[in-house]
Amino acid sequence: MTKNIRFRLNGREESLTVDRERMLLWVLRTDFTLTGAKYGCGEGYCGACTVLVDGEAVRACQHSMADVESKEVITIEGLGRNGDLHPLQQAFVEEDALQCGFCTPGMILTAYSRLRKNPDPSYDEIVAHMDDNLCRCGAHTRIIRAIQRAAKTMRGDAR
Repeated sequence: MTKNIRFRLNGREESLTVDRERMLLWVLRTDFTLTGAKYGCGEGYCGACTVLVDGEAVRACQHSMADVESKEVITIEGLGRNGDLHPLQQAFVEEDALQCGFCTPGMILTAYSRLRKNPDPSYDEIVAHMDDNLCRCGAHTRIIRAIQRAAKTMRGDAR
């Protein structure tokens, strides 16, 4: 069923007449040309399509437009501000944690969601939280280091 769906996307109010059951991933990629969220498995297992909905990391391939009505959606393109990278994005660059880059947006947004809840996670907490985001390049150790670095920066911690 087609409906006018209103939601906030990367800080802007949006309104789109669309099938309520259409997946958010395809709306982002085709209607808004935001290609940071990737199609990976299409089943919600790999994390390549992760975006934030009201601050929570969700799989865009499993969320319909009805699920985001009146909510805030943030993609990797909307994480930085005023042309500056977010500390997580910067840390991924500095730690060389984005080998092919396919999983990187999902990794960053999953980490962001976690760091909002726990700004000082242990190594084991980071590993456990990121376990459902897959990286085929094997950059996991660099990804963990990037998240640790970003957590320190976000806390203003010089330790």
